[in-house]
Amino acid sequence: MSPDEGSPRIVRWTLRLEDATALDRPVRALEPAIRVLFGTGTRASVLRGEWLGHAVHPVLTDIPLGTWTSASLLDLLGGPDTSAAAQKLIGTGLLAAGPTAWAGWAEWSAATSRDKRVGLVHAVTNGVAIGVYTASWVARRRGRHGTGAGLALAGAAVSGLGAYLGGHLTEARKVASRHPAYDEAPPGL
Repeated sequence: MSPDEGSPRIVRWTLRLEDATALDRPVRALEPAIRVLFGTGTRASVLRGEWLGHAVHPVLTDIPLGTWTSASLLDLLGGPDTSAAAQKLIGTGLLAAGPTAWAGWAEWSAATSRDKRVGLVHAVTNGVAIGVYTASWVARRRGRHGTGAGLALAGAAVSGLGAYLGGHLTEARKVASRHPAYDEAPPGL
């Protein structure tokens, strides 16, 4: 029996994703552009959060995820009268998604091959979520609250998968920039 056989299905799926060498080709195709755009120099240093002492990407994810979740809560609890507010929240999340993704790509550029595979699926999943939330924003702008609300819920499902993969990278795989002083600090009580 392999070590992952008794694990939850999503854990087994994530481990298979880590081992999916079929993803190496698209990873290699993206690496040069990502390295140039986000992975070197001062830009990379800022995006990785070296000025902060740890990765900035997880902090930034709170903005799009928080605004999008708040929009769905307004949709579910407030109804059509809150559509304008929900649209503003979705728009705010869309604006924050760019810098959040840039910081994620900066982290990705320094990751191992195994983690880049998961990171690529994380990025693609989040790209799909951004597309769905964009469609929600457009539907709301056209006065189609119900369609916009439904799309936002679909976006939440997709971004939930993206968030799971991001959490896996930061928590299970420890993919995140951090100041070396944190590595040297004694464990807490």
